[in-house]
Amino acid sequence: MFKENSMSDHVDVQVEGGGSSAGPAESAGSDREHRFDRYGPQGMTNGELLRCVLGPGGGPCAAEVASRLVARYPELGLLAAERPASLVHGFGLGPARTTRLLAAFELGFRAARPPRRAGLTVRSPADVHPVLREEFRGLDRERFLALYLDTRHRLMAAETVSVGSLSASLVHPREVFKPAVAMSAAAVIVAHNHPSGDPSPSGDDLDLTARLDRCGDLLGIALLDHLVAGDEEIISIREYGWPENPRN
Repeated sequence: MFKENSMSDHVDVQVEGGGSSAGPAESAGSDREHRFDRYGPQGMTNGELLRCVLGPGGGPCAAEVASRLVARYPELGLLAAERPASLVHGFGLGPARTTRLLAAFELGFRAARPPRRAGLTVRSPADVHPVLREEFRGLDRERFLALYLDTRHRLMAAETVSVGSLSASLVHPREVFKPAVAMSAAAVIVAHNHPSGDPSPSGDDLDLTARLDRCGDLLGIALLDHLVAGDEEIISIREYGWPENPRN
């Protein structure tokens, strides 16, 4: 039979005059550290974990900010998806605290997701859909990704080439093929997301595909496909209609 955890085993040491050796904030911090040492982070509330992550910084104290965040975002997933500007302007978080908070969420996401499928053999666009779904999860900006394959079309690495604005990302062929040359990749698949949710390739997408294809030909590194991810669908430009020449 499990015994309920009790906080009563934490006692402030009394000092002369009947007071406590620690003020309320110090006592609460000591109690929190006691539970962390005894039960690990699993024994802490969301607010307490947020206080640990926020730490010192400009503006309101960490306890106050953590309480406001928990009240506004009862589900931590909503907080993790919030834009940095909203945290800075809406809750008074400085750049350092905002960075620490979002970095902590990103570390959690990366720890929870399966490892990238190095060695995955790519025979069709659908083979890399799970990789792209994971890479593009929850993004509100365009992200351009390159997947590098060996001579047997096995995945060697997946690298972010650029992160753009709400509607576009700037990509130079040099940034796509430089890692390919360095790792002696035989082929490349590029992919990016459309934050609008519509995966239909744009004219700029087709132009870029043609440029990358031409550069790949010059380097002897085949561009196998360019995939565009939306909310529900991922479109293969190879299947959609491969551009023959870049438009000026």
